Amino acid sequence: MLTRKQLDLLEFIHKRVQRDGVPPSFDEMKDALDLRSKSGIHRLITALEERGFIRRLAHKARALEIVKLPESMGGTASGGFVPEVIDGDRPDSIPPEAAAVSAVAQSLPVMGRIAAGVPISAIQHRTHDVSVPQTMLGNTGRHYALEVKGDSMIELGINDGDVVVIRETQVADDGDIVVALVEDEEATLKRFRRNGTSIALEAANPAYKTRFFNDTQVKVQGRLVGLIRSY
Repeated sequence: MLTRKQLDLLEFIHKRVQRDGVPPSFDEMKDALDLRSKSGIHRLITALEERGFIRRLAHKARALEIVKLPESMGGTASGGFVPEVIDGDRPDSIPPEAAAVSAVAQSLPVMGRIAAGVPISAIQHRTHDVSVPQTMLGNTGRHYALEVKGDSMIELGINDGDVVVIRETQVADDGDIVVALVEDEEATLKRFRRNGTSIALEAANPAYKTRFFNDTQVKVQGRLVGLIRSY
């Protein structure tokens, strides 16, 4: 049995992973549960981990995977939930269970590298393809993938070398993680905030400052819907 706070936190993490493809930051969890400090979040995460509902990714700053959900949230007693963060498949041979998954997977183009840190040139070319579960894509919209370069989004569990799955869109809501094209030259992956005619692109790493632009300087190119990681 989970306490109310443990259940509330698990539900919040699950909804954010479903929406953004990555878990919320500790500060966002603290605010969502109306706690005074992040130490309370650490205790709740430890309790959820001990009960087998979540798993912390080793050597990854504040990165979490949901392993299973309680029945009250649509899970099963044995846990049948598949995390939105999926592992890249590097073996030469494909096991039967992986072959079954590939039958409902879609191939997406990886359109180069996206900056999550020091700015890089705008993405302009296709490098290779990657298979993505259809459940991650939903039923609407065009999608593409990008390889992450940098560590400015690390507190959201987005690490250097990850592949992010992007749904094409030119609009974004406050709090969305987007691919933003700045002054038609720089492509970057950041959290999007709007204040009148000003746009803030927020990092998820205290080493990087929030950057502010006029809304004419920023074009949204897509919204994050998933993450693929190879170990």
